[in-house]
Amino acid sequence: MNQISFVPFVIGVAGGSGSGKSTVTQQVLASFGADMVSVVMQDDYYRDQSDLTPEVRRKQNYDHPQAFDWPLLVQHVQALRNGETIAMPEYDFTVDNRSDKTIPVKPAPVIVIEGLFALYDADLRDMMSLKIFVDTAPDVRFIRRMQRDIAERGRTLESIVGQYLDTVRPMHKQFIEPTKRHADVILPHGANDPAIDIITTKVASVIGQLRQG
Repeated sequence: MNQISFVPFVIGVAGGSGSGKSTVTQQVLASFGADMVSVVMQDDYYRDQSDLTPEVRRKQNYDHPQAFDWPLLVQHVQALRNGETIAMPEYDFTVDNRSDKTIPVKPAPVIVIEGLFALYDADLRDMMSLKIFVDTAPDVRFIRRMQRDIAERGRTLESIVGQYLDTVRPMHKQFIEPTKRHADVILPHGANDPAIDIITTKVASVIGQLRQG
């Protein structure tokens, strides 16, 4: 599919680490299927760090906006909106660098952009039809992050706590929390069922209009 006759409905899902962004995204995906929904994960758009040693990579601030490859992310979302398939980079958190693999993402009527800073960049926001901020209590977010980093990213408890105090917490307050003001919808208790129902109802309406068109 190289040409599309409609403008895709782009949803931005932002919020702190462990807030429940992925739950929102997965619910939308599960409700409508991969043919209707394409997902772009901002986590995979961390900058390539092949020029740095593993020790230096580990010490980088991954909770700062400058850690991301914004031009590539914006370019890829624009391509999806134009009906083009993209080769989304794949980030390997066990080595703090991009892997040599990419993930093909096809265009779809609904595009979900999920990430800490999904609502940070103005060019990205301008392409969004619906901007969501998932707001969850800090203690809940920390526990979820700790469990994930131990299970999925091979991190030690000491390194997780150190990173949280040094960068995650202050960066959330300085950069992530303020993007809430750009949101059309704020989920005050994380990915709660009533909020998810409202979002999926809206998406169903959009898909229905596209099919009629």
